[in-house]
Amino acid sequence: MNETSINKQHQSIIDLLKQKRLKEAQAQTEALIAQGGANPLLGNRLEQGKVSYAYMLQYMRQGMNDPQRKDMYLQLCADVWNLADLARLSLLDKDSAHYYHELRRSRAYRQSEVSITGTLHLLEEVSDDIALYRLTANGKPLPMELLQKHDNACREIFLETWTNSQWSKEEEEEADLWIRSMSLPSIDLCIMASAVTLSLLECFDEAKLLWLLRATKHNETAPAQRALTGLALALLAYGERIGLYPKTIKALNLYNEEYGLGAQLNRIVIQLLRAQDTEKINRKMQQEIIPEMIKNVDLLRQLRPGTEETDEDDANPDWAEAFDRMGLTEKMQEMNELQMEGSDIYMSSFAMLKNYPFFHDLVNWFVPFYREHSSIAPLLTGDNPLSRPMLFILDSGFFCNSDKYSLAFMLQYLSQAQRDQMIAQLTNADIERWEEEQRATQLQKHAARPEVISNQYVHDLYRFFRLNRRRAEFRDPFAGTIRPYDCPVLRTLLGTDGQMKQVADFLFQKERRAEALPIYRELLSRMPDDADLFQKTGFCLQKEKRYGEAIEAYRMADVLKPDHVWTIRHLATCHRLSHQYEKALEYYRHAEQIQPDNANVLYHSGTCLAALGRYEEALQHFFRLDLQEEHCTRAWRSIAWCSLLSGRWPQAAKYYGRIPEEERCADDDLNAGHTAWVSGDLPAAVEHYRKAAARYGSQAKFRQAFDRDRAVLTGLGIAEEDIPLMEDQTA
Repeated sequence: MNETSINKQHQSIIDLLKQKRLKEAQAQTEALIAQGGANPLLGNRLEQGKVSYAYMLQYMRQGMNDPQRKDMYLQLCADVWNLADLARLSLLDKDSAHYYHELRRSRAYRQSEVSITGTLHLLEEVSDDIALYRLTANGKPLPMELLQKHDNACREIFLETWTNSQWSKEEEEEADLWIRSMSLPSIDLCIMASAVTLSLLECFDEAKLLWLLRATKHNETAPAQRALTGLALALLAYGERIGLYPKTIKALNLYNEEYGLGAQLNRIVIQLLRAQDTEKINRKMQQEIIPEMIKNVDLLRQLRPGTEETDEDDANPDWAEAFDRMGLTEKMQEMNELQMEGSDIYMSSFAMLKNYPFFHDLVNWFVPFYREHSSIAPLLTGDNPLSRPMLFILDSGFFCNSDKYSLAFMLQYLSQAQRDQMIAQLTNADIERWEEEQRATQLQKHAARPEVISNQYVHDLYRFFRLNRRRAEFRDPFAGTIRPYDCPVLRTLLGTDGQMKQVADFLFQKERRAEALPIYRELLSRMPDDADLFQKTGFCLQKEKRYGEAIEAYRMADVLKPDHVWTIRHLATCHRLSHQYEKALEYYRHAEQIQPDNANVLYHSGTCLAALGRYEEALQHFFRLDLQEEHCTRAWRSIAWCSLLSGRWPQAAKYYGRIPEEERCADDDLNAGHTAWVSGDLPAAVEHYRKAAARYGSQAKFRQAFDRDRAVLTGLGIAEEDIPLMEDQTA
């Protein structure tokens, strides 16, 4: 069997279990185990399950009361699912070229010397050795061999844990010692939490999931937040399956009651959803913000204040005006807002800095940044002149762990001239001033907050799944739609009205309205008197072009909160977009009574009147709009079009002529051509049509637009047979 057929057969078993077709699932699992390469011990376990299920069915036929039937059925389903997973892994271990299976093969051929307890004791000893050395070293750097001993031990336990698909009872108890250890560094427990998460995403293991749950209550914030994030990813990946494990459900509910687990998981889910917008932010950085900075780099240099001493420290107001002219003020403010809300604005900058050999080792994507990692310790300790500038940057608290390592390596590989330049720019006075400001603003305390730590870890995870060189071998949890309410367990944990509204409002704010819509609708079923929910539901439906349903939602909002101009305007818009112009006009007039100076209401009222053929009334609206707004090209276009259709051709030509050449579009020239033709000025008509054809970009597009107006032209007296002749004038 090849990898594709193995995975296909495994998925078939999963589908049967989801459909509660246990007997068929057992039969297909038996066939999967029977394939060459699968562990024969799995067959014995399956046979025991088949016998137990046969007895259960027999007792049921005999009408016997079995109070344990429900729990036993769940257990049998869970066992088959587990056996199917292990059979799949066993078969893939034989043939797959994935790194995960390569490691499992190599460890199967040699008895691993890595144990959970042994590594724990080793890391505790290293921690003690480091502490002792510091007491006697008089500020000297830690010995490299001690640092490497620590990093190698972390690497070994990470790989061992990741590739261990199922913990035994003994291994589970040993892993709990990591949580209870009083001398294990937080960094090491963070690495362990990431290894457990990665292993769990490869193959479900109830023991690992419960370990993550227990680790969420660790007294150190960083490992607790990693465990919480791993738990959220596991529940999203296996939410439907968790229902087969009553012990796990009971533990989750208990943690929710005692520690507010649901609220914490809700925060992680929002952070995961936010991470899905990283590519959109990346495109914005690459296509808008960075090019704008590069384009204006000379002006930015001119705006840089001088270094000479001066008694005046106020900023030149011309600088702000220049930034506004460049459009940079708004973009920089947007970047700042994205950063403050936790969005990943550095992905585009650091994506190209993940090719260092450091990142070829899988574990290093998950190592918390610390100055004494053997790969970077020489750069940040001792008398290295780069150490203070490096700490100046890395202690700012704005970068995730992965990016801090990237930055450290980038600076390490700078030329001597580049290093000297950076050191000169970051003078001691600058650093001391920054350190004072940092103390004043408490940036370090901000960076230590649970929500900041978990968000930076989500950024680390996003980089791993999107940038590591073996990324194709992993199931990306950020791909596809994250649906936290599709599984019963997460629905119980995250299903309070307040939590659901947080998620829905986040998606709404990020313009992911299709994802927000079902959540709003469920909230409406619980809170049918909430006008705000009806407004947001209507807006989501409107953006999905489901105008009839949007109108119903807006009507309910109007009943609950009458005469709200936003609702009235959107009712008008939906009727207009569904070509119900009379009804739309009613709502626009209602809105105009509330906001008589609203230019958009005035404009759209005119377009509805024009669509109804009431050109004289439409013209009055557009003339008012022209008086109200300076240089109002949309009013000029509308006046010209209504004038054309109502026979006021000189007026139409006048207003088409008002539109500046640089603001004209192809339709403007086309309609100006129509005006000239019906006025009898054929040379001018041909000239306008040729300009229109050039703006459309092709003769085919021009003819398509021209044919769209055939009925208008014939209605204005143009002979049908002359239309193709005029079209050929531009060919």
